Amino acid sequence: MLTFANPLHYPLAVLAGGVVLAIAVRVARLPSPIAIPLAGVVTVASATVLKQKESQPRPTLQNPALERELQQVRQQAQLIAQKAESLRSESEKLALATTEMELLSTIQFACDRALELPSKIDQFSQRLHGTDSLLSVTDLQQQLQEVEAKKTNSSGVARQQLQQLATSLKHNITLARQGEDARQAQVIALATLITDTAGVLQQLQNRLRTSNLEDTQAVEELRSLSTELAGFQDNMALFLS
Repeated sequence: MLTFANPLHYPLAVLAGGVVLAIAVRVARLPSPIAIPLAGVVTVASATVLKQKESQPRPTLQNPALERELQQVRQQAQLIAQKAESLRSESEKLALATTEMELLSTIQFACDRALELPSKIDQFSQRLHGTDSLLSVTDLQQQLQEVEAKKTNSSGVARQQLQQLATSLKHNITLARQGEDARQAQVIALATLITDTAGVLQQLQNRLRTSNLEDTQAVEELRSLSTELAGFQDNMALFLS
């Protein structure tokens, strides 16, 4: 029996409904009595589909410790998505009362990337469950080369992040060469990145709530946090690619 899901538990569903509403009103020029129910239907339907996907049994790894780490990563990703949805909503409201559209657009883009994180974690999880589940040295070396290339053009916090990522990848390469399962180390490193991302996202939300966007210094601090957040997201993209 089909049961409908609460869209508030699924940020991607809320985002889908918002996009449909914007297109219906601004592009299709539909009247509100039609556009709003249409967006509501899309939101609820999207949430229901996501709920059904969650309810499907996941294949289990032959490694209980790895399974626990992976479940924690999934939960962290969901929390980040929820916080990103909240931050995006706040930035949209501020956009009506400020000229700092570039900054707010950057923040909204970062939030959109964060909203995609749960689905990317699911895809990553599926790869770990695959028949060739042990990470290959070749794949890890390719990731390391990409990190080292980015590191040469980075500085400050971004360079520190990339150095930590490179160290983790080198450790995983050593494990893989020894024939050991490097997946748990990979998931732990990803969990660290997600935790750091959540911290910066929270700082960004706190600062956005209290900052005067007419103050140049406050705007620069927000830009700096946005750049730091983008760095963590880029590093996660390397892990999840």
